[in-house]
Amino acid sequence: MPRILDIQMNSFPIAGTFIIARGAKTQAEVITCTLTDEGAEGHGECVPYRRYGETMESVLAQIEAARPLIEAGISRRDLLSAMPPGAARNAVDCALWDLEAKQTGQSVASRLGIADPKPLTTAYTISLGEPEVMAAQAREHAGRTLLKVKVGTGDDESRIRAVRAAAPEAAIILDANEGWPEAVLERHLNIAAEAGVTLVEQPLPAGRDALLAEIHRPLLVCADESVHHTGDLASLADRYDAINIKLDKSGGLTEALAMKTEAERIGFAIMIGCMVGTSLAMAPAVLLGQNADFVDLDGPLLLARDREPGLRYVASRVFPPESSLWG
Repeated sequence: MPRILDIQMNSFPIAGTFIIARGAKTQAEVITCTLTDEGAEGHGECVPYRRYGETMESVLAQIEAARPLIEAGISRRDLLSAMPPGAARNAVDCALWDLEAKQTGQSVASRLGIADPKPLTTAYTISLGEPEVMAAQAREHAGRTLLKVKVGTGDDESRIRAVRAAAPEAAIILDANEGWPEAVLERHLNIAAEAGVTLVEQPLPAGRDALLAEIHRPLLVCADESVHHTGDLASLADRYDAINIKLDKSGGLTEALAMKTEAERIGFAIMIGCMVGTSLAMAPAVLLGQNADFVDLDGPLLLARDREPGLRYVASRVFPPESSLWG
């Protein structure tokens, strides 16, 4: 029997509204690929992202265009040259990893040399809002180990100080989503350092972040929108201290693993991040996140409804996936 590809477009409601500097969303729209081969099934999920020119329709069309190669039995290695980095390749690549695990009876963790994958401490996201609203969110989750706080306006001082006061013991990551004007960059970085923030993510727009190489950075600064795949890394070494690897940017676990190895060689701290998706999208990233410096895999916690079965979350920890979900 030939390999069969099934593609589904799914929508999962977000609990409340997820707000960042670029806008708000109330639904997580995902695409799921299922590969069936000799009675075994492999699954992968991706989240198309408009910031990168992706829509549900464009990603669906990309996967459909690759259908003949996929159903003919393309390997993960050959997939890297057959499809570009991005959400479409991610769904197919992760489905291939899962299919191989189901066919061989050997888990993805085992194939990666991870004998005993550990639960990871994940960040929990506080949406962008007025300072008092963000403080209330932070206070509600102050017992968590790590908070990721969305900022990205011309004046975030009150937000930074309000969240820190509301969650004095939590480690904090600030994510500006390219939203800080150059004129306030150093001031905001210094305020963040004074507030004991651990890391600031993507303060300036991608492609317009050269200023980061010219100033004193009083805390770790992490690339997100500026970095997608391994080929981006060398050009960022002078302006960033860390990189955020996301499967939907790199185009799957295969490329993300290579990217992580090269980033560590260069000397970047490693964050493993996510789009807002379900546990199926997070599952491969939990394995990628073993031994990472920072993990931000809270997508399912932001949903009103997740897939069943899903990942297990306990307090600030996310546990490795069971084979019934992925891998």
